[in-house]
Order: sequence, then structure tokens, then C-alpha cells
Amino acid sequence: MGYLIPVFILGLFMLIIYGAYTPHQKAEVQRVVCIKFKAGTPAAEVEKHMQEFSNLRRQIPAIVGYTGGKVLNNDNVARDFDVIHYLTFRNEEGIQTYDQHPKHTEFVKNNSPYWENVLELNSVIEK
Repeated sequence: MGYLIPVFILGLFMLIIYGAYTPHQKAEVQRVVCIKFKAGTPAAEVEKHMQEFSNLRRQIPAIVGYTGGKVLNNDNVARDFDVIHYLTFRNEEGIQTYDQHPKHTEFVKNNSPYWENVLELNSVIEK
């Protein structure tokens, strides 16, 4: 019994070290999604949109990173879009998986009636 505790602690320590030094597959592509809402869209719908888009990260494994936010007001520039979402994927197949995923198509179906314009851009992440 006296050896079980040190062996357990050593095993736990080794798992932590292994996890810290295991190389992860790097993200290679990203998608930027810009959305302009129709005039008169309630603020609650915009907030719902933001929350649901953010939740896609947990629902679609192909997404390895997500950030997003509302476009800041700038008096000198016309606001062509209201929100921007940044998604990262390991490869181009991840984007295809995301596009065809039922959670993504459901999100688009439920939120697109409030959209006036959408711009999606894919790019390779420069290293």
C-alpha cells in the first residue's frame, strides 16, 4: 500500500508531461465570415446569432479555433458588415466538413432570414 501512492503520483505526472509535449496537428486554413444584418434586426437576434455561431466550435470537431465579434464603429469608414467570425481548420477537408455539417446547415437556416449580406473568405495560414 505504501508504494501505490508514489506510483500513482508518478503515473499522473507522466501523463501530464506527455500531454504537454505531444505535438498537435497545426491548423493550416482559416475562414473569415462577415455578416451584415438587415435593418431593424432586433438586438436579441444578433446576440442569439453570436452565441449560436460560437457554439458551433463545440458541436463541429473540424473547427479547431474560433473567435468572433461585432464590428467597431468607425466614423470614417462605412460599415459594410456588423459581425465577423474567424474559424480555423486543420485542412481544406475540415472546411468541407463544416459546410456540410447538420449543425452548420441548421444554424444557417435559423439565422439567415436576418442577414442582408454575407462574405466568406478562405485562406491558407502563412507560417
